[in-house]
Amino acid sequence: MKKIAVLGSTGSIGTQTLEIVRENPDLEVVALGAGRNVSLLEKQVREFRPRLAVMGDEKAASDLKERLKDTDVKVLSGMDGMIALAEDPSSKMLVTAIVGMIGIRPTIAAIRAGKDIALANKETLVTAGHIIMPLAKECGVRILPVDSEHSAIFQSLEGQRKERAEKILLTASGGPFRGMSYEDLKGKTRADALKHPNWDMGAKITVDSATLVNKGLEVMEAAWLFNMQREKIEVVVHPQSIIHSMVQYEDGAIIAQLGVPDMKLPIQYAIFYPERRPLRGERVDFFALSKLTFEKPDIETFRGLKLAFRAMDLGGSMPTVFNAANEYAVGEFLHDRIGFTDIYDMIEKAMDAHKVIPSPSVEEILSAEAEVREYLKEN
Repeated sequence: MKKIAVLGSTGSIGTQTLEIVRENPDLEVVALGAGRNVSLLEKQVREFRPRLAVMGDEKAASDLKERLKDTDVKVLSGMDGMIALAEDPSSKMLVTAIVGMIGIRPTIAAIRAGKDIALANKETLVTAGHIIMPLAKECGVRILPVDSEHSAIFQSLEGQRKERAEKILLTASGGPFRGMSYEDLKGKTRADALKHPNWDMGAKITVDSATLVNKGLEVMEAAWLFNMQREKIEVVVHPQSIIHSMVQYEDGAIIAQLGVPDMKLPIQYAIFYPERRPLRGERVDFFALSKLTFEKPDIETFRGLKLAFRAMDLGGSMPTVFNAANEYAVGEFLHDRIGFTDIYDMIEKAMDAHKVIPSPSVEEILSAEAEVREYLKEN
């Protein structure tokens, strides 16, 4: 049995991870963690019977504990609970499916405990890649990407000498507003932004896809995962989302990973790597598809990507500021308190106000996040 823990089990990646567990009887879930969705976590606990369940919210944990009093499942809460889940000696892999910078400390704890990481929490590397990647190497731990684009790059590098890679071609769907002008974007609502043409994702990531902030975060993550300079990572808009990303080598050859848009494929690949397992679902029909198209991203209209490049160039704590400001702004947008293009303005304002810390510690990263949120609340 391969024993895994899932942090963020009630979200999009977490629920799809559990779908994979259902299809593979040699997988066992020993711990589940979520934020506030008590009802769904209770259902998951009763189905998968983990030893440990964690709620990010203390009140939610009390509710869950009462609901599960007829079981022997241990219920914990908060950051201490998440770290306990990450360190649990009964699991061999942590699936980090939680959204946001809250995933940093549990990921570090799991690495120090010698666990492989199936990484779906891009904020971990965006803000703390300079800490995470050396620590993983020191501890002999594998960081296995779950994002479809990073999984595609990972697969395209398999069997190759990585130093021969000349360029990463990171694909983007373009989101629901592809081709629109900046004026068009100003009137877009929450409902508009959540209508992604290809992928079924959580609300926050779907909005990030619409702003192209998500692609900026993915460029940052790819730079850390594959030890590649920003100038060697090119974003290519590919509306069909069939090519999930590519690697170009020094002889001009390009190796790509293709498939229908289905997050279960990269999740399963990370969990069972280097083994491939059967996976039910649609297959690419090239005759029905007929063509694949590509465009250059419009970074003047979709400023999220341009601001991400600026954050990378400044380095240090600036990617943390970029990410924290975006998290705050997207939250405001999803609660209908700001307009769509205000997301860009809030990110830029926070970046302009920040003095870069060259190589921030975890404490400095989390402090910078808190400062950004406080600044944006007051301004």
